[in-house]
Amino acid sequence: MTADNPVETQPAAEGVSHELEVEASHAPSGTSPWALAWRRLKRNKVSLAFGVLFILLVLSALAAPLWAEHVAETTPSRNNVSGTIIKDGQEVDIVSLEGVPIGPTWGRKYFLGADQNGRDVMVRLLYGARNSLQIGILAALITMTLAVILGMAAGYFRGWTDAIISRAFDVMWAFPVLLLGVALGVALAVGGLNIGPLHFESGSLWIPTFIIGVVGVVYLARPIRGQVLSLREKEFVEAARAQGAGNLRIMFGELLPNIASTLLVFFPLIVANAIMLEAALSFLGAGVQPPAPSWGTMISSGLSSLISAPHQTFAPGLMLVLTVLSLNIFGEGVRDALDPRAKIKLEN
Repeated sequence: MTADNPVETQPAAEGVSHELEVEASHAPSGTSPWALAWRRLKRNKVSLAFGVLFILLVLSALAAPLWAEHVAETTPSRNNVSGTIIKDGQEVDIVSLEGVPIGPTWGRKYFLGADQNGRDVMVRLLYGARNSLQIGILAALITMTLAVILGMAAGYFRGWTDAIISRAFDVMWAFPVLLLGVALGVALAVGGLNIGPLHFESGSLWIPTFIIGVVGVVYLARPIRGQVLSLREKEFVEAARAQGAGNLRIMFGELLPNIASTLLVFFPLIVANAIMLEAALSFLGAGVQPPAPSWGTMISSGLSSLISAPHQTFAPGLMLVLTVLSLNIFGEGVRDALDPRAKIKLEN
């Protein structure tokens, strides 16, 4: 930044503030901030379009059993190496003698072709979507739950509580998230996962779900801690404390509602990151274990025949890109709706 090219933050801030004042003046009396945010989000057609796209992807994943049973008439794990199918009026092998699987038929069976084992790629793609979305959403919920508890405890109690939690975060922060996920995935893939009375066998989808949920905590807990450190000094907290409210009531009754918008903004972004991390772990063999399908395992298995059968890699890769892109763009729209001042950008 130089004097010849200043950063124009003040005019932008004044412009945004003026827009917010105009919007508030046109809103009905007593309109809540959430209602104003919803009105802003409805005007963001691009974010809504990508939000609808994500819903359609979720619905397609939920419809996987219907497609498998009534359309493709197969299962995601049924091998059919020696089978044949009628394509363009001719009987062709599902997997040729050279080991090359059939490409897309655009019909009821093998709509997107087959893999090296003769399994229907479309069926595996839809079931892989179920697994990837399930892991991503549940892992995001685990991340948010742990981050809220640890971040609020560190920011509210401070002192030794903050020191211990923050040092634990520093240790986790020192490891690249993918490296930490692979290390935990390999370790738990051997002996399974035990959480109190719960035991999950190796190969369970709960193992990558738990791993992804834990490694992402530090990236959300730190912003929460910072917000709580600021909010705990506000007048409404002092008023609640003066009325005899306990620590838990202040934390979850007073502070948590004030960081709800932050959590709402972060949630779709955390889901997107969790889905990406699951695909990476599965690609490296530390996530979803075969024969269970996921987008990561399908991309990994399709790399060996990328030239002869690119549909095996292209189909799950495209689904992964569309899902992550839709969540990121919708999350950006939610952020702009809840915090319009975040649209102020530095002009270099």
